[in-house]
Amino acid sequence: MKGNEVSVNVFEPASIHFANTGQRLFIRYLMAVLIDLVVLNLFAEFSSKVTITAFSVSLLAAILLQALLKATMALEHYVAGFFKARPGGVMTFLRFFSAWLILFGSKFVILEAITFVFGDDVSFSGAFNGVVVLILVIVAMLAAEELIVRIYRRLA
Repeated sequence: MKGNEVSVNVFEPASIHFANTGQRLFIRYLMAVLIDLVVLNLFAEFSSKVTITAFSVSLLAAILLQALLKATMALEHYVAGFFKARPGGVMTFLRFFSAWLILFGSKFVILEAITFVFGDDVSFSGAFNGVVVLILVIVAMLAAEELIVRIYRRLA
């Protein structure tokens, strides 16, 4: 075998090439969407507050949620970097306040985006027109993603 070829057993290919950056990002986002899909469907199955009409709709909703969550995190990091680059206690306060405002306010935007894209095919009900349930779903998604990452890192 050559330098980067590995064969663990007969069921794996004779050569395993190390992933480039694009492949690593693909795997990262694929796993995130699949984790979100599982969490979303578990909520739909075991909670009367989350309703999804079909599996394909939940897959599209998981993709949309992942995209909106990544966009929210990117915006939060950008705004935090803006305030972090400036000295002073007021800037520190504004950094944390803006992070809270973006992270909390984004849930309303996400809920409206889901309603706009999916209509009645995806619905979150309950307190504050479903925002509380959406926050619980998102927290569960982030916790599940973190758990999977920690398990993966421990295997190394």
